[in-house]
Amino acid sequence: MGEVDNGAIGASISTMLAARKPESSICPSEVARELWSADEWCDHMDDVRAVAAELANQGRVRITQGDNEVDLAEVKGPIRIRRGPKWQLSLIHI
Repeated sequence: MGEVDNGAIGASISTMLAARKPESSICPSEVARELWSADEWCDHMDDVRAVAAELANQGRVRITQGDNEVDLAEVKGPIRIRRGPKWQLSLIHI
């Protein structure tokens, strides 16, 4: 696959969340698997998490573990990405 920039990652996150029920979430690996090949996606998980953190800082998404909102800079382990309080701003870029 070609180069994937942060804009494409953010658009993928927004598109996936928009396609789901408002209370639903996505896993960062879903985004990575959509944007990179089967033998590349795992190497780009940090890229997806970094873009998710940026979107969370803007309020467009929330990062959670279980039902708890977490700070991606401090959390370890699996996370989920959910719509944030400023979610509607994300739809402008789809």
